[in-house]
Amino acid sequence: MGGREQPHAAAAVPKDHWVYVAVRDLAAELTRLGCDIVTGGGPGLMQAANEGVHLVEDREAKRSMGIRVDLPFEQEVNPFVELAFEHRTFFTRLHHFVLASDAFIVAPGGIGTVLETMMIWQLLQVHHLEYTPLILVGKMWPGLVDWVREAMLSFETPLINPEDVDIPVCVANADEAIAFIKRHKEAQVVS
Repeated sequence: MGGREQPHAAAAVPKDHWVYVAVRDLAAELTRLGCDIVTGGGPGLMQAANEGVHLVEDREAKRSMGIRVDLPFEQEVNPFVELAFEHRTFFTRLHHFVLASDAFIVAPGGIGTVLETMMIWQLLQVHHLEYTPLILVGKMWPGLVDWVREAMLSFETPLINPEDVDIPVCVANADEAIAFIKRHKEAQVVS
């Protein structure tokens, strides 16, 4: 095999795919709830989320942001990003995501999505982040959580604490993610 094929093809989910529409509509509903939308600023599901902001007529200055990594093969920022940031490394990019986010809603994704999800999970585990929901949307995520439970918690000697497995919340769809965010926001107001 010569040369390098498009390494981020999984990120390029077409606009007519059901998951693109679901992510776009989820982002629109989050915008209506007063949330900024922060993505990697690229194509596919990142674009769907940034596009969702633009479906909301009365946005009251809510933003659509893209936090990018300078890669030799990456496209330009998607057309729905209003505020773009460039980083030289994935680590500084993730740090920016952490600083800019009050919740993490993770759609289906590839290796980069899994990497970022695990980093956020670890930051929550060691309490570098607190009271920040990590919501995993869709059928691909329960298997990851089950793997962590089986491989790490049930190892010859546990490698994590039982409560660590409960950090991410797996939900089936966008409606469940929105319901969780609403409950979280209400609990924050009461506190």
